[in-house]
Amino acid sequence: MMRTWRHVLAAATVAMTAAAFGAVPGLPERSVAPGEAIQPLLDSARPGQVIRLAPGRHAGPLRIDRPLTLAGDAGAVLVGPGTGSVIVVNAPDVRIEGLQITGSGIDLPAMDSAVLLHQTAERALVRSNRLLDNLFGVYVLGAAGAIVEDNVIAGRRDLRLAEAGNGVSIWNAPGAQVLHNTISYGRDGIFVKISTRNVFEGNTFADLRFAIHYMYTHDSRIVGNRSRGNHVGWAIMYSEGLEIRDNVSDDDRDHGLMLNSTNTSQVTGNVVRRGHEKCVFVYNASRNVLRDNWFEGCPIGIHFTAGSEGNTMSGNAFVANRVQVKYVGTRFIDWAHQGRGNYWSDNPAFDLDGDGIADRPYRPNDVMDMILWTLPAAKALINSPAVQMVRWAQARFPALYPGGVVDSAPLMRPVRVPPPASAP
Repeated sequence: MMRTWRHVLAAATVAMTAAAFGAVPGLPERSVAPGEAIQPLLDSARPGQVIRLAPGRHAGPLRIDRPLTLAGDAGAVLVGPGTGSVIVVNAPDVRIEGLQITGSGIDLPAMDSAVLLHQTAERALVRSNRLLDNLFGVYVLGAAGAIVEDNVIAGRRDLRLAEAGNGVSIWNAPGAQVLHNTISYGRDGIFVKISTRNVFEGNTFADLRFAIHYMYTHDSRIVGNRSRGNHVGWAIMYSEGLEIRDNVSDDDRDHGLMLNSTNTSQVTGNVVRRGHEKCVFVYNASRNVLRDNWFEGCPIGIHFTAGSEGNTMSGNAFVANRVQVKYVGTRFIDWAHQGRGNYWSDNPAFDLDGDGIADRPYRPNDVMDMILWTLPAAKALINSPAVQMVRWAQARFPALYPGGVVDSAPLMRPVRVPPPASAP
């Protein structure tokens, strides 16, 4: 008897697990041929049933009001009428998989999307689809625990940036995850606002404004993503308790990483290369840890300003940036932690005791840097004898150095060297 009850319990567990992902073993699939009406099948489907679209063009829009799976065989294309969202999901535990979806409207306030997940669509799974030429790819409007995974999302190219939607938008969806998607065109790759406990991992972004745009979202993870050729890689704003790790930004126009009013977060192991303006911009961000990151080949390695206090900087590599640090302030800030500083490629240092730490502190900026930042017109005098005399005197009388960044324990070599850049 005990064994029988164990078998029953195991079978029930399998059935409940399958139902949670939109499919129940034993229910017959319903196959839909091109031209056949889909909505009546969705409205009459049993919970957990699979509705599968055959190869060819199928007409939307569709509304899903019960837990089920809407899947597509290879070559199945769902085409919206050019207004509204192509698929609107109102039920929990819905799965949408294997479809090409196109033809949403372009009404931004209405959130016209390939897939629109309402608050009642908890734990929705949108996986392995091609979402092409829609205003928004997937809009997660309060659907807690939703997963957007392994999709190709390409937005419209015929709209101005202010008119474009995002690849994935998330609003107030605790526990939502965006994993291993390829996102291009439109406004932002992922835009998240007022949420918590989200995971954005392994995504690739190109030809966007911001790869990830993060606002008022706490206790979340941004891990292993790649950004190339966007305006900004990771725009992190007004958030706390984040893990930002092992992301790569190559050739982004303005900043690779921007921390604006972001606090108590861990920023580790990231790579920013060949940013056209700044590798990193830290603005009014406090009590963060920036450790073991690689910032290379930018006009400014890091711009650090506006009341950013209590941050820990150690183990970072600043390599071949035209200006390693831009910091305008009168206080001295030591960028070493527990005897471990950062690597500076332009530091002509010695290490006589062989401990891997340079024998003298590193100061990235001098008096003339401060003058040029506050009075840009003075750049016309950069090669004048007067400027050269000021720098000569400062080098021989360290007391003339202004307040600013000091690395009291600069590293003689970087902690790690990232692999060469490759196409995302």
